[in-house]
Amino acid sequence: MIELTGGPAPYIYVCTRLRVRKSMLLPREEYLRMLNMSLPEITRVIEETTYKPEIDELGNSFSGIDLIEVALSWNLAKEYQNILAITPGSLQKFTRGYLNRWDIQNVLTILRGKQQGIKAGKIKEVLIPAGTLDRKTLDSMLAEGSIDKIVESLKGHPLYPVLMKNYQEAVQEGSFAHMENELYKQFYAELIAQAESGIKGGNLFLDYIRLDIDIKNIKNLFRLRANAFKEDAGDMMIPGGSFSIDELSRLNTLESQGEFIDALKARIKRQSLLQTVLDELRSEHTSSQIEVRLTRVQLAQMERMSKLNPFSVHPILTYLEKKKYEVFNLRAIARGKESRLPAERISEYLVI
Repeated sequence: MIELTGGPAPYIYVCTRLRVRKSMLLPREEYLRMLNMSLPEITRVIEETTYKPEIDELGNSFSGIDLIEVALSWNLAKEYQNILAITPGSLQKFTRGYLNRWDIQNVLTILRGKQQGIKAGKIKEVLIPAGTLDRKTLDSMLAEGSIDKIVESLKGHPLYPVLMKNYQEAVQEGSFAHMENELYKQFYAELIAQAESGIKGGNLFLDYIRLDIDIKNIKNLFRLRANAFKEDAGDMMIPGGSFSIDELSRLNTLESQGEFIDALKARIKRQSLLQTVLDELRSEHTSSQIEVRLTRVQLAQMERMSKLNPFSVHPILTYLEKKKYEVFNLRAIARGKESRLPAERISEYLVI
């Protein structure tokens, strides 16, 4: 087995392998073809791809939409662990930091699922044990009888202080949105500290973090405007991007959508892709359509960064994000078919 410890050769090896893996992700045409298939036909198509081992392994225990959900989750978690195993040096540190976001997503999925009375088995189907919380820990959390006990079970974990501070208010309000925002603030602050710690390649990792924060904040602004939120939005924004919190708060106070988009465009003059999409968003769009379009811009921007820095953390993160959205797309198609949604409606949720 090749030992990867650092230096140019391992970086070239890993980045080249991930470019090959990225080329094997499903193309847009395949998603469009699947939109016209039945759920059993979609399962057969998925079985012919890189998801075959999980479909085969789980086929005797699950069927239909459950089989697809669990197989996709298992495949994604395994792929993330495989990437970590072959990634050397500082690239592995950055990749591991990036994957810690799954801790937030998994914990929130469990808390929301428990609050809504969803069975543990259904919640488990969509968990991705790719962060520091492994499958065994997540199973233990699912087995807890109350949200109090779930939070308490995380004592000693970096998420615990934020959860402990916010979860009771979240339960009373019936919304975990504020707590989720606080968790992501901590997550990004830790990533920025890691990128600025002097580790080789930290500046390029920081470029990705800023892009990620900017897109997340812009999505938040569109969401707040859709809900006619007129109060100070500063507390809902993530610090550390290229926009200051004051700027983001001011953008939220602009009355008309046209004025808001003009102000955003003036601030991001050198990002032509984002400028084009913002122009398209002047007309009516649903929140999900806006989020999908902004996600496409982020992926396209990551692709550009990856080409500019072919042997850095960028090709790794680009592949990981595209792999994640492949799973999201397949899940959206399967769920949409299960719910008998028309193909046109399902396609609005696809990041292709």
